[in-house]
Amino acid sequence: MRVEEAIGRQLARLRAERRMSLTELGEALGRYLDRPWSRQAVHQAERGQRAFTAAELTALALVLDTSVQVLFRAEDDGIELPGGAVSREDYRGILLSREPDMPLDGVEELIIALHDIGEVLSRPALARLARIGRVADQVAGPEH
Repeated sequence: MRVEEAIGRQLARLRAERRMSLTELGEALGRYLDRPWSRQAVHQAERGQRAFTAAELTALALVLDTSVQVLFRAEDDGIELPGGAVSREDYRGILLSREPDMPLDGVEELIIALHDIGEVLSRPALARLARIGRVADQVAGPEH
């Protein structure tokens, strides 16, 4: 997936969560940019069909009440940049501005922990173990 597509997916998701129309988002961007975006410009951005300036990314984060980092979040295996592919792990590390010997701040640690928990909870084996545990609790009765 291209980085513009990853940003576009996040824009669409965040706009929908905030129950904003394409037009409303475009107009809200006008408060921070020279002029508002048209409905078509927002639609193109959400489809990954436009590049973004730093000012536009900042305005989008302000309007959508999020961080610029969240706009870059990608769920796929990797990101395609003009010079080649970036692995999911490298891309995530870049977004968190993390050097191997640099400690994480609390928010970064939380983001990583939540992502890792989500991956663990989605494993079929864990779901089976949870069902086995519930059955065991039922068999053991209220005394345990």
